[in-house]
Amino acid sequence: MPMLNDVSTGSLVSELAQLSLIETARQTDANLALVKSTYEGSSSAENAKNLQHALASDARWTEAAGFPYAGTYVGFSAIATKVFARLETEWDNYRVDIEDYVAQGDKVFAFGTYSGTYVKTGKYFSARVAHLWKIHSGKIVSFEQFVDSHTVVNAM
Repeated sequence: MPMLNDVSTGSLVSELAQLSLIETARQTDANLALVKSTYEGSSSAENAKNLQHALASDARWTEAAGFPYAGTYVGFSAIATKVFARLETEWDNYRVDIEDYVAQGDKVFAFGTYSGTYVKTGKYFSARVAHLWKIHSGKIVSFEQFVDSHTVVNAM
């Protein structure tokens, strides 16, 4: 086996691979913590503040086709106006309850349940949901929603 300064090159390659795996695991953990901070604050106001801080200025936020707020919004201001403000005014006790997360590298997947009562109809709904987050350089660059939109629309 070839040697470099009395160390086999195979050993060096193995050590580099281990360092790469350790760095990937460290980055995965940091990305998971970043996404969790947007759900697990002590209040929705704290979660919103954490989200605003975590988002890249040009982050793309995609609400699922068929969902009442479907579309892609860029930047926190657009997201706050087109999604969160409407959720706050059009629903009573609208909530997302995240059950678990799956994280790998630059992606974090959160899944759980949305629920709430639509103000105009008084109808309650509960729908399964999944969110796919992508992170780059410590900032959220995209969010994509997957949801049973039919149950939400039926409450409206």
